[in-house]
Formats: sequence, C-alpha cells, structure tokens
Amino acid sequence: MKHIHAGKVRDLYEIDGDILLVASDRVSVYDVSLPTPIPDKGALLNQLSAWWFEKMADVVPNHVLSTTDVPAEFAGRAMRCKPLKMIQVECIARGYLTGLGMREYRRDGKVSGVELPAGLVEADKLPEPIFTPTTKISDTGHDEFMTFADVVNEIGKETADRLRELTLEVYTKGAEHAAKNGIIIADTKIEFGFDADGVLTLGDEVLTSDSSRFWPADEYEPGRTQHAFDKQFVRDWSTTTGWDKTPPGPAIPDEIVEATRKRYTEVYERITGKTWIPGGGHA
Repeated sequence: MKHIHAGKVRDLYEIDGDILLVASDRVSVYDVSLPTPIPDKGALLNQLSAWWFEKMADVVPNHVLSTTDVPAEFAGRAMRCKPLKMIQVECIARGYLTGLGMREYRRDGKVSGVELPAGLVEADKLPEPIFTPTTKISDTGHDEFMTFADVVNEIGKETADRLRELTLEVYTKGAEHAAKNGIIIADTKIEFGFDADGVLTLGDEVLTSDSSRFWPADEYEPGRTQHAFDKQFVRDWSTTTGWDKTPPGPAIPDEIVEATRKRYTEVYERITGKTWIPGGGHA
C-alpha cells in the first residue's frame, strides 16, 4: 500500500492498482484543516457517502469497488475505489440561497451567471435548483465561481451538459429523500471523473455533512441563519474567534467538538434510518 496524497480531510493510497480513500476525523474550514479532530467524523462521512453511492447507482455510475475490502486499521472509514481522471470542476447544485451563493446574488443578482428573481433573502428557496460550478483549482487556492459557458470552454459542451444534468439529478433525488426525514438539503458539491473506459463517474464523496448544507425542516425560516447539521456550524464558530482564516487554524473547544459530532450523527441517522454506535459503526 502506497500513500499518494494527504488532503484536508481525506488520505489517498494506492492498493493493488485501486485507490483507497480514507476519511479522517479532521475538519477543514475556509480551506484550512483545524488542529482538533471530531471523533467519529471520518466514519460518519465515509458510511453516509457509501449509503448515498448505493442509492444513486441508478442515476450515475460511481467509483466504489468495496467498503469492506479495506485494511483493518481503516475499517468503517475507507472505501476501495476505481482510479478516475478527475474533472477539474466542482459541481454544485443549489436549491436554497445561502453562503457564497448569497454573496454573489447580493453583488450581481445572479450566481454563476444564473439570473435569479429580485428580493431574495438569506436561505430563501429558489424557484428551481440551479447548477453553480466552481473551479477546482484557482490562482487564489480557493474555489471561484464559473459560468456554465466557462465549463463548456474548459471541457466541451457534451460533457458540460452531462455534468449539469447529473449534478441536478443527484441533488434532486437526495433532497427528496432527505425531505421525507425532515431534512432540507440546501446545496451540495460533488465531483466527477472518467474511469479507464471513459465512462463519466461520480467520485470523491456525495451528500455528506462536509459537502452539503443540511437544515432541520421544522426549524426552517427564511431571512436568517439556519441550524446547521453540517460543518457550517464549525465555520460559524471559527469566525467568532478572531481567526484570520489563514493557517494555522484555531483549536476547537470540547463543547464545539461534541456539538459537531452530535449534528453529524443526527443527520446520518435521520437520512439512513440507521442507529449510529459511537466508535464507528451502526446497528
């Protein structure tokens, strides 16, 4: 087994020609990994992703080969995957207006070139979900919005059309399922690549608390910040510390660690219908 890459949250290994994707307990905000781990976070992310990959299998092929054929030390928080040639576009679907999308809307009245109605407020539901891609690699090191035309110029119209179609289909199917369990998926970010046969394939993670905004439907109220079952909770805490969003990040207090763990656990249980057992498994 060969270590290939250490990301902000995941570690990649090569194993017998496959990719081993290992989710850690690290948490990253504003593109900086914070020094304090969130217990169970890696296992929760990995197993929620695996659950969604299986549920989305009829929508788009995915990179998962096995969630059990992994080294024992990574059990529960790793998946064996096929290697993909990743497309350098972050595919984002938004059903609600918040975060960087809200910032763009306030400035331009649009997000990623998509015109939106006037007068929308924080957390408003959009008339229909929209595709708002960002660059995966930029000069600033941060994601930057692209228009659909930018995506076409970068990867061609046929692939761009398919990315938009699949991103919105994954989001819509996920949002419909979550809604039945009292969860609003406000937006989500997914990634695609091509497998060895040239098949467009869903990779990385899907519809997790690190890649999506999850809100409790019974507390939803436009015009204000929503209760977050995702890492927005940690982002919001970090902005109260006076941190300038450059490395190193601040240590996370115990009460924020525990509150984050509880939020990740609750959304996992509500979406999957499984009871989480602390330490990395489910009943």
